[in-house]
Amino acid sequence: MPNPNRGSCGYQSSEFEPEYDRPSKSQLKREMTALQKLGKELVEQPRDRVKRVPMPEDVRDAILECQQITNHEGRRRQMQFVGKKMRTLDEEEVALIQKTIDSWKGASKSETAAMHALERKRDKLLADDNALTELMAEHPELDVQQLRTMIRNARKEQAENKAPKAYREIFQLLKQLQSKAKSQDEVEEDLEDEEDDE
Repeated sequence: MPNPNRGSCGYQSSEFEPEYDRPSKSQLKREMTALQKLGKELVEQPRDRVKRVPMPEDVRDAILECQQITNHEGRRRQMQFVGKKMRTLDEEEVALIQKTIDSWKGASKSETAAMHALERKRDKLLADDNALTELMAEHPELDVQQLRTMIRNARKEQAENKAPKAYREIFQLLKQLQSKAKSQDEVEEDLEDEEDDE
């Protein structure tokens, strides 16, 4: 039978082990890297978007300045500075910035989905004549003759492998119809809200 005490040094206690009440070096490094990444995301956004993000002025200035630098090494150093400025933010400010960036991502996903829907509608118009009848029922104000000509030209372009001029024009027309419908819906919602308030 093996001896249970073999290999033990006798007295065991955690009494003399140092206790850490602060985050480990690894945890701090992970947090710093996350803030650096957040700063990089902001630098990659358009200037007008960055200006609307709720953050301290010095952090915004560092980000806007970084966007202007084209030299690789200069930009790298400025990105380090942006990271340093990001580390001065408190948790609430960082959470607010992250929430803003996440909202942009959601908006761009919905914009992409809407664009794909328009492309499918255009392809359906080119493939099926009934699609034109449906579109005319939805939008009686459309010029039927003009739209038929555009569809005919787009089909001809595809058959002859020409530049897709009419194909793009149809997309732009569908886009205009969608934005008109959207603004019409907003006007109707506003009228409904006013009626509810009364």
